[in-house]
Amino acid sequence: MERKLNFLTEGLGGVHGGKRKVHITWLENVDTKREIETMQILTVDFETYYDSDFSLSKLTTEAYIKDPRFQVIGFSIKVNGGVAKWYTGTHKELKEVLKLYKIHENGLLCHNTIFDGAILSFIFGITPKLYLDTLSMARALHGINVGGSLKALAEKYNLGQKGTEVLDAKGKKLEDFKQDELDQYSQYCINDVELTYKLFHKLLRPQEEYGLQEFPKSEILLIDTTIRMFSQPRLRINDAILVERLEEVTTEKQHLLDSLKARLKCDTTEEVRKKLASNKQFAELLEDMGVVVPLKVSPTTGKDTFALAKNDIGFIELKEHDDPFVQELCAVRLGTKSTIEETRIERFLDIGCRNNGLLPIPLKYYGAHTGRWAGSDKVNFQNLPSRDVKKKALKNAIIPPKGHVILNVDSSQIEARILVWLAGQEDVVQEFRNGEDVYANFSSKVYGKKITKANKKERFVGKTCTLGLGYGTGWKKLQHTLETSGQVAKLSEDECKNLVRVYREVNHKVIELWRECDRALEFMANSTDKGYYLDKHKCVHIEKGRIRLPNGMCIYYPDLRWDTSESKGGFVYKSRRGTVNIWGGSVVENVVQALARIVIGEQMLKVSQVYPVVLTVHDAIVCVAPEEEKDVALEKIMKIMSEPPEWGKDLPIACEGDYANNYGDC
Repeated sequence: MERKLNFLTEGLGGVHGGKRKVHITWLENVDTKREIETMQILTVDFETYYDSDFSLSKLTTEAYIKDPRFQVIGFSIKVNGGVAKWYTGTHKELKEVLKLYKIHENGLLCHNTIFDGAILSFIFGITPKLYLDTLSMARALHGINVGGSLKALAEKYNLGQKGTEVLDAKGKKLEDFKQDELDQYSQYCINDVELTYKLFHKLLRPQEEYGLQEFPKSEILLIDTTIRMFSQPRLRINDAILVERLEEVTTEKQHLLDSLKARLKCDTTEEVRKKLASNKQFAELLEDMGVVVPLKVSPTTGKDTFALAKNDIGFIELKEHDDPFVQELCAVRLGTKSTIEETRIERFLDIGCRNNGLLPIPLKYYGAHTGRWAGSDKVNFQNLPSRDVKKKALKNAIIPPKGHVILNVDSSQIEARILVWLAGQEDVVQEFRNGEDVYANFSSKVYGKKITKANKKERFVGKTCTLGLGYGTGWKKLQHTLETSGQVAKLSEDECKNLVRVYREVNHKVIELWRECDRALEFMANSTDKGYYLDKHKCVHIEKGRIRLPNGMCIYYPDLRWDTSESKGGFVYKSRRGTVNIWGGSVVENVVQALARIVIGEQMLKVSQVYPVVLTVHDAIVCVAPEEEKDVALEKIMKIMSEPPEWGKDLPIACEGDYANNYGDC
């Protein structure tokens, strides 16, 4: 009997014997639901050519697949629970085989589907009805600290051994393989498909250790949406803007280097660049001028090192040195070092060239501890410059399809809203409900006078405090944040301490939440009880070693324990970065950010039912819509994003948005 995707329409059962309800947002479109119910699962794995210089370890996924050297050696496919089959041949021959399986009407299942799905789309022009991915599911269930290879996951779930039949495939094109070697390849590929299919059903209904009867359907759909941004790109690149900006940057750097060539007694501008770019040579240059070189303690070695990065306090002070020449050296160092901007411009131009102007968006689903998306494939859309007018060229070069506009709608102050709502800080919750300026309100309490948007510096201080101090930030970090922002003058120690004091006095419920999360750490580390709700809304459930969220997913703290190695002691857990300290304030931060991510994810699914979602950046959703519908589209999307989630019906949600002919102008 054929296995259908009925799991997507079955109800998600309770956790802990039905005592805990998990809220799931589902699609509103009935037709889409029917389509999903009837589709088949096609498990696919492609085997491709690689060599020492041409592989996924050397290139991004997009660059690898789009390279002229790319070749599919063969693929294996399994229909539902049937027998997996192997096919090899030319791309033309393989495309004809793939057509027979009607993948466009069914669900595609792979391990790391962003790779295999891109091959289907970029090489064969085929896109499935639904993308399913065991790597993404595993990342969500296990947390980002668990290895995601098919081999590791197969061992974890006792599914069998990953094959080793392919012993000498490096550097071999299809025509270089002997028949017996292709036979070995087929067994290797078929085995991978079988393991992927078994793994999918294990992840679909997780083991008891996860306390989840079924992988959330909403997350299945978010995986699909994320992969589709890459495999079916809609955004385009205006290369003329990027070329112009790259020429500007190159010219500016040359002028800066020329200006110092004689003064530094260098024969070439390249010598100047090396002196300024190298920390050691730049430090020697400063010492020769009698300038004390700023130092900092390295977080990795614990030893003193040069504090010459652009955000280091010492370097920031150097930029304001009494000697104008020192100021000039610092300015030229910043202006001539190889920048992220240049690298990105060149990368964008390459992508546009390979894709006829289209811009595939590589995002990592569940790329952070709290479930947030993260940049991938060396293109991080989560931190494109937005303030600097010139550097905005990167955003300005991202354009919609012809006859369309880009809509960018942001969930306003989502973390600040969730924090006070979760804590029960009702006075601030009410301020949000009333549409008041919460940042200005806090600043008014600090400065003892009415602060409005016209008081930009004071309001900025209020904004920084509102968004940062809710997680237990101390005065030193606050001082550093304000100082490096460039928005306000340096505040003294006493001024920063006063800001922290006022915040904690007027937000006592938030402080209580920190303390409650301190107790939650003790429970997660030591208790064997079933758990309890952290909040009165009953959406955050504290369990052994983890925090259960309203969509069924968890924040994990592997090997959580009390560490006595430090004088005061404290809780720590294992991460891929090593041992991480954790306390009540940081738990609150984790929970708030995770809840914000759930809100954005649910909004994405609802919005995608009316307009294609092409990107998500932090708390914003980016769509495209026909130009003639732009006002209607913006109204629809903002209405969707102003509705609170089912698990937080009294959460004061708001949004702001705009549309434009390029991403930068939104």
